[in-house]
Amino acid sequence: MLKVCLVSATDLSFGGYDPTSATPLDAANTVTVTCTIGTPYNVGLDKGSGATATVTSREMAFSGNILNYSLYQEAGRTTVWGNTIGTDTVSATAVLPPTVHNVYGRVFSGQNVPVGGYSGTINVTVTY
Repeated sequence: MLKVCLVSATDLSFGGYDPTSATPLDAANTVTVTCTIGTPYNVGLDKGSGATATVTSREMAFSGNILNYSLYQEAGRTTVWGNTIGTDTVSATAVLPPTVHNVYGRVFSGQNVPVGGYSGTINVTVTY
């Protein structure tokens, strides 16, 4: 029997960001992993498409402007979700039905940026 994994993710949409608010803007999405039952795996999220992004400060862009955000492993938004196995990835063992992992995003407050449709791309890696 071969070990096989499939992954899918929903879009993360923050909605309207208010640069005058002292409160960060939060949103969530999901990453769904389907592997051969019993397969241990790790889910990593890379730093994304921003030129100077890191896993702790990812970047969405619009017309050369940058809006920083981060992705977290839990609703309390204290553990950053990165792509270094054993450090900041999420580990699990495949069960039936597929496993849904919640991803919690936060746009940092206090960023004075022009109005626009900010976007970026994050790559999901499942290592098994």
